[in-house]
Amino acid sequence: MTGAASGGGAPGAAPPRRWLLELSLIAGIVALDQLTKLLVRTGIPLHGSVTVIPDMLNLVHVRNTGAAFGFLNAVDFPYKPAVVALVATAALMGIALYAARMSSHERLARVGLALILGGAVGNLIDRLALGSVVDFVDVVLGGWHFWAFNVADSTITIGVVAMLADMIGLDRHASSTV
Repeated sequence: MTGAASGGGAPGAAPPRRWLLELSLIAGIVALDQLTKLLVRTGIPLHGSVTVIPDMLNLVHVRNTGAAFGFLNAVDFPYKPAVVALVATAALMGIALYAARMSSHERLARVGLALILGGAVGNLIDRLALGSVVDFVDVVLGGWHFWAFNVADSTITIGVVAMLADMIGLDRHASSTV
């Protein structure tokens, strides 16, 4: 098959139908992520905190200038925002190329990659526009604070879990028992 029937198409044409779910998921994640970060930036002062559930959940306004889980956050070097954004862009392009090569029957993996891509794009927008990522969910357990995170970080984590589930064949086991 060729053209639209096989998921291909002319350059500049609408995306193939087999990617509509993934592209919609990515767009929805980016929109929700950016909206929540805008609400935090305009509603909570930098380094401010709002208690949602005492000793369990706070909304905060912090900025992550590093990578995942605050890696390199406390390290300063020349052109750090540009370097971190460049590395994030390269990783995003690699994931996108991998996702584009997946077959349509690998649904769980494709959804997992879409979740990862949506989150990565959301955080990359922050890096490019602000030089840092806005994080705002502060979970507290037993007095210990996890790293603050955001919607994008959550979808990346869920996407990784989905990819791992696909790798061990959870979706194939579930479908073969029905």
